Amino acid sequence: MLDKTFIHPGSLVLSNRSARNPLPSAKWPQVTVTRNNQELVERCDVVIVAVRPEQFADVEIFAEDKLVISLMAGVSLRSVAAYTASRQVIRAMPNAAAEIGKSYTPWLAAKGVTDEQKAFAQRLFETFGSADEVFTENHLNYLTALVGTGPAYPALLARSMLEHALNSGLPPVIARRAVNAVVVDASQLIGNGHSVDELLQTLIDYRGVTAAGLEAMIAGGFDKTIKAGLDSATSVACSMSPFAHSADMKEGPMTR
Repeated sequence: MLDKTFIHPGSLVLSNRSARNPLPSAKWPQVTVTRNNQELVERCDVVIVAVRPEQFADVEIFAEDKLVISLMAGVSLRSVAAYTASRQVIRAMPNAAAEIGKSYTPWLAAKGVTDEQKAFAQRLFETFGSADEVFTENHLNYLTALVGTGPAYPALLARSMLEHALNSGLPPVIARRAVNAVVVDASQLIGNGHSVDELLQTLIDYRGVTAAGLEAMIAGGFDKTIKAGLDSATSVACSMSPFAHSADMKEGPMTR
C-alpha cells in the first residue's frame, strides 16, 4: 500500500504485541506503531485483522461503524462481526505472492458493506496483485484451499521434479535451473494466449516426449491426487475456525 502510494504513511497505524515497527522506519517515519489494538481502531476508518484464527478471540476490539477487513482463514463474516461489533466486514484471502505483487485475492463482503467500501477494498488488494469479489462463504473457503496456499503446490511439484533430476545424476545447479525453467518460466504460457486444455491437447497430440510424460502422470493418478489434496484443504478451511460451532457468540464485544 505504501509502495504504490495507495495510502499516505501518516495514515497508517500498526498494532502488534511487541510495539516494534516491522517497516523500514527510515523510509516511512510517519507510520504510527502501537501495541494497543483499540487505539488503532479509534484512529482508523479501516481495520485490517491479520492474525491466526486461534488468536482472534484475544484481539478484543470494538469497531462499530468501521470497515473491518479480515485476512483470517475460515473465520466467517458472522464471527468477525460478532467479535468486532462491525456490520461492515470483508473477508479476504491473499497469499504469499503478495510479497512480489502477484497475489490473487478473493474477497467476500457482508451486506452492510457499501459500494464505496467495496471499491476501496478492490483497489487495496490490487496494490499487491489481482482480486475478485465472490459472493458466498463456501466459495471463499474453497479459494482459501486453492489459491490461499500461494506457492505451496508449485513448490511440491518442483521438489518432486528436483529429486528426480538429482537421482538421475544431474548436477544440482543444472537440476535447479531446469526445474525453475519448467515450474516458473514455462508455466507462464498458461493464460498468455494458451488455455490449459488447448496447451495440454496440443502437447499430447504431438506424440513426443512431453506426451509420454503427461500420459504416464495421468495414468498414475496425478489428477486424482491433486483433487484429493484440494478436497482435504477445503475441508480444513471450512472447519479450522475456533468459532465455527459458536453460533451465539456470547463472549464477543458486540454483546459485552
